[in-house]
Amino acid sequence: MATTAVAIKNNWWSGGKSPFNVEYGKLMMWYFLISDAFTFGAFLISYGTIRFSQNYWPNPNAVYNAFPGTGHANLPLAFVSLMTFILIFSSVTMVLAVHAGHHNNKKDVVKWLAWTVIGGLAFLACQAWEWTHLITGYHVVLTGNHLDVVGTTVTGNPWGVHIDRAATIADALKNTPHEALVNVVHTQHHDMSHHQLAAMSDDQLRGMLNLAELHVTEKGPVAFGGFFFGITGFHGFHVFSGVIINSIMLIMAQKDVFAKRGHYLMIEKAGLYWHFVDLVWVFVFLCFYLI
Repeated sequence: MATTAVAIKNNWWSGGKSPFNVEYGKLMMWYFLISDAFTFGAFLISYGTIRFSQNYWPNPNAVYNAFPGTGHANLPLAFVSLMTFILIFSSVTMVLAVHAGHHNNKKDVVKWLAWTVIGGLAFLACQAWEWTHLITGYHVVLTGNHLDVVGTTVTGNPWGVHIDRAATIADALKNTPHEALVNVVHTQHHDMSHHQLAAMSDDQLRGMLNLAELHVTEKGPVAFGGFFFGITGFHGFHVFSGVIINSIMLIMAQKDVFAKRGHYLMIEKAGLYWHFVDLVWVFVFLCFYLI
């Protein structure tokens, strides 16, 4: 009897209330997010390992310098900054939806969830434009002392947009450092030494180039495109999944499913997932666009 009593006394959890003092579904969501964080972490660590083992890598300010409707204007990181703002804004609206759920305010839950879904769709639309821009046409950037077309994977342009190769290369050469420009010019003027070319101005050097015959590497570093489209695509799939989940939550809230239950815990679980997606984007933004 004494042995049995001691065993019962030292049994810290005999069922019922969770030892973590957290609702079961929320605990399972945390487990899922932790495992998903390991996956993203592995991808980003692999990206960093490959990137810093290369002799050259495309300059983010040159790769991500386009903005819809601005043509060849040089706007480094402007578009991805807009994308980041949209995703952060959607995270704020998700916080407001969860807060409204804690107060059983159906009207505000529906309103802020709708804005969250709109934010997610806007982000996906921006990512679709960015992928289209990088996959099709000529996007010339300086990598090391030569020019690369980063991300070009098709010979034709299925989107029907006219691409002026010479004009695009000319824009890239405007921001080319003098030393690299000398090396590019020397590929066409072997009769002149590097010393003679180095004494010329940038405008003189650009004027000596025959853009139609300028050799441009057609794909740039293969690893760059593989990691960029792989990791941003994987994140985009998470955003798409989050939009679907939030849309389902929105429909359930409108049909009073949560009101009849007397709580909005499902909204909070969906919010955890959405905030995780936003947090991962911060690391993707840092690794690909800033460094």
